[in-house]
Amino acid sequence: MKIYSWNVNGIRAVIRKGEFQKFMETHQPDILCLQETKAEQGQAEIDLPDYEEYWNASRTKKGYSGTAIFTKMQPIAVVNDIPEEIVKSNGLEADGYGHSNDEGRVIAAEFEDFYVVTAYTVNSKDDLTRIPLREKWDAAMIQYCVELQEKKPVVYCGDMNVAHTEDDLANPKPNKGKRGFTTEERSGFDNWVAAGFVDTFRMFTQGNGHYTWWSHFANSRARNVGWRIDYFLVSESIKDKVKASTIHADQMGSDHCPLSIEFES
Repeated sequence: MKIYSWNVNGIRAVIRKGEFQKFMETHQPDILCLQETKAEQGQAEIDLPDYEEYWNASRTKKGYSGTAIFTKMQPIAVVNDIPEEIVKSNGLEADGYGHSNDEGRVIAAEFEDFYVVTAYTVNSKDDLTRIPLREKWDAAMIQYCVELQEKKPVVYCGDMNVAHTEDDLANPKPNKGKRGFTTEERSGFDNWVAAGFVDTFRMFTQGNGHYTWWSHFANSRARNVGWRIDYFLVSESIKDKVKASTIHADQMGSDHCPLSIEFES
């Protein structure tokens, strides 16, 4: 089974460029998780008769954020957003930018043997004003996935908006303490690991030079001056079922590239 994740940074733009169609034809994922779709279901011209589609669009800002799951296997159940009791227990409230749980950021799909959860993690902003919210978001998402994990193993993927270690970005020293590489954000990733989740890419590949996002400035992508901020995490109990974890940096269309795992279901 091939499961893919991709922050498309606007699904309609990627379709207009012809890159989404090229990606689907080349990779033919069994399950595809998208982040930052910036669209509601029906707004993008997608003809995928072999797939079930599940969308979660922002309810407060149109054309902002958003996630989707395309799957060849019909899920048992699909739930949008973080459950309200977990939101409340972690103090996840609206801030000056709005309420993160109204922005279409999370979809959880239950299958026979596992859950697939995709999320577009809150960005801390350049001035780090969303760090307090980000810490609560991380705690809420971990609690959610831990509770799911008590029922079935979890495959978690998406744009986590953090480079976990110095190997996960091209220029760690000048970026230390900046958005995406703060102590708080990196500690949030540590908490995923402590909760029993494994970074699948690091099961197979060590060292730097492996990135999933590049700035539009200074020809960063061509020079591979990037960040690894998109991940596949899996429950420890199923890590041995992951046979490959790959970054597809050659796929264009977004400032992020897709990533995938080959999973023995």
